[in-house]
Amino acid sequence: MTKRKSPKQRERAARVAAVQAKSTAPGKKEQPSEQGKSGMFSQAAVRETVESVVIAFVLAFLFRTFEAEAFVIPTGSMAPTLMGRHKDFECPACGHWYQISASEEIDQETNRATEHYVQAGTCPMCRFTADLAPRNPQSKNYPSYSGDRILVGKFAYEFNEPQRWDVAVFKYPGNAVTNYIKRIVGLPGETVVIRDGDIFIAGPDDSERLEIARKPPDKLLAMLQLVFDNRYTPRMIEFGFPKRWGAAEPPGSPGRFEAVDPDGCLEFETDGSAPGETWLRYAHRVPTSHHWRAVEREGRLPPGRPPSPELIRDFTAYNTSRTSHLHSLHPSVLGEHWVGDLALECTVEVLSEAGVVILELVKGGERFQVRFDVATGEADLSIAGRPDWRPTASTRLRGAGTYRLRFANCDDKLYVWVQDRFVEFDLPTRYHGLDNDSPTEADLRPASVGSRGCAMRVTDLRILRDVYYIAVTSRNRMAATDDFRSSDAPDMWVPQSDRREVVFHMDEDQFFMLGDNSLRSKDGRLWAEPGPEGPDHHVDREALIGKAILIYWPHSWHRIPGTPIPFPFFPNFARMGFVR
Repeated sequence: MTKRKSPKQRERAARVAAVQAKSTAPGKKEQPSEQGKSGMFSQAAVRETVESVVIAFVLAFLFRTFEAEAFVIPTGSMAPTLMGRHKDFECPACGHWYQISASEEIDQETNRATEHYVQAGTCPMCRFTADLAPRNPQSKNYPSYSGDRILVGKFAYEFNEPQRWDVAVFKYPGNAVTNYIKRIVGLPGETVVIRDGDIFIAGPDDSERLEIARKPPDKLLAMLQLVFDNRYTPRMIEFGFPKRWGAAEPPGSPGRFEAVDPDGCLEFETDGSAPGETWLRYAHRVPTSHHWRAVEREGRLPPGRPPSPELIRDFTAYNTSRTSHLHSLHPSVLGEHWVGDLALECTVEVLSEAGVVILELVKGGERFQVRFDVATGEADLSIAGRPDWRPTASTRLRGAGTYRLRFANCDDKLYVWVQDRFVEFDLPTRYHGLDNDSPTEADLRPASVGSRGCAMRVTDLRILRDVYYIAVTSRNRMAATDDFRSSDAPDMWVPQSDRREVVFHMDEDQFFMLGDNSLRSKDGRLWAEPGPEGPDHHVDREALIGKAILIYWPHSWHRIPGTPIPFPFFPNFARMGFVR
């Protein structure tokens, strides 16, 4: 006998069906109608014309002051720093805006449409797979946009040496016609090693001594990728998914963090009355396609089936595009590598004149903290079990007030920002020798906000991760799965000593290039081919064209933001800016 649903269940089921409904038969790929195609390309043609006029005026002024050349980013190898052809849209389930690749819609050699139209993408916040086909249940048009237009300084390297982490344009090795854009990670004479997602460098004078290549603060900010933004929790809760942030102490504990907003998940407050420290902790509970299918059937996630905490991996939403909505994602796209280099952002409203505000990150079971003394404004860094290591600094967090804080643990170094200003400490904040390259149970809850005697309110919580460089070469590119196990249990992860590393040697006037989107980047790892005629893994100095300077024209919006007024040429000001 079929169990009848209550009116509330039927209402939820109808709401989910509106989001989840498929507009194509299983296994059949839907193509745009001829009318849809002509409308899509005519709009694109008009947009391209207007953009070209604007570009001409911009270049006319810029060329008068310095020698530059305009380039269009063709693919997503540098995403999310630079976008190739892509779709930019709002998740129908949780409301998060994100981008997915649409490079497969255009043949890179002929620049003609391939008829492989992108019809689905997966949200990085809630992991809902959105139907983007022409007759989607949202009844919305999801256009594909051309890649970012950038300016490249052609004489940047005539008078200055290329620097590590620069974004550079160059001629593809073995092909004098094709222009590539990647990030410089290896300099002349160096040995470059990729291991555990990081870059290690040995200088020309000491090839046996490897040092991790650490990013300057501005480069790190440009390369961090969003893992979770707590602002999208309310809509996820409506479908029955659990909150990811919550108090560490049991209910009724003195000073315990409590949710004080109507949704019960966005603002957390403590009165500072705990006798010791009190904590607000993050658990990385990621919905899967199985959870969303259960939501589709029931209208809500059934009780007792919440996502369990798992490790943060190298998932990138940009890579989840596919030409069939029903086509499942390859495990590599969902992330096959544990990422322990993380950053925590939050807004803290300090409600007292004393006490301590604490931010904590976990990597490989080690706990890294920054503590702010509210009375004095002094901050100190610490690593659990190393009382001798405690860099200190004076900060702007002093007394009652509202502060935007950011704490990062990347490349074996700790970084702190207060009010978006980088904090300089009295001692180097890098560390080494912790043996924390394998995950533990503590890594299932890798970020926390704490208080010791401080009344405070916490909002705008975000978790980000560093770029993870995958250790592959042209010869072993199909064996990219030996860095992980299929289980999320930390004790099932491959030990650090058994993981693969790859090594590349640079001669004089040779540079090593990598893309920020490591899974989908044809870069220095994959160029080398057997035989004297094949391209090598390096770029010669004479092949460098210049340094990427400015995103002067990302895709336009097809309407005035925040309104339904059509306007296909409205500039996307948010993505304009200098390339870092």
